[in-house]
Amino acid sequence: MKHKKYTLHTAKINNHCPECFSKEGLEFTFSQTKTDHPLYTKANKEIEEVLFCYHCQHTIYPINWTEDIERVYEYHKKLATPKNSGIKLKPLAYMLIGFDLLVLGVLLYYFVWL
Repeated sequence: MKHKKYTLHTAKINNHCPECFSKEGLEFTFSQTKTDHPLYTKANKEIEEVLFCYHCQHTIYPINWTEDIERVYEYHKKLATPKNSGIKLKPLAYMLIGFDLLVLGVLLYYFVWL
């Protein structure tokens, strides 16, 4: 199984960094992980949010956020629309299902009607 991380939404914000107090360099990144299996693909329901300061090169954790940053976070969280978390079958899965139905049909014909 392979796991890929897709960026749903990124936003540079003009709030002060709680670590270095710089007004430039804060960026929210909203991402979602997708699992690739030989038979199907599925996106996880969880959305990962990261606030990173490019000025001081630190990840800012939610415990250090100010009220202004939380307000901006809530706004940008609404803009990050997640991908569908349902299972999407690949062609190999459809071929296996078709083969199973064919074998089941042959067995039913052989044992029931003959």
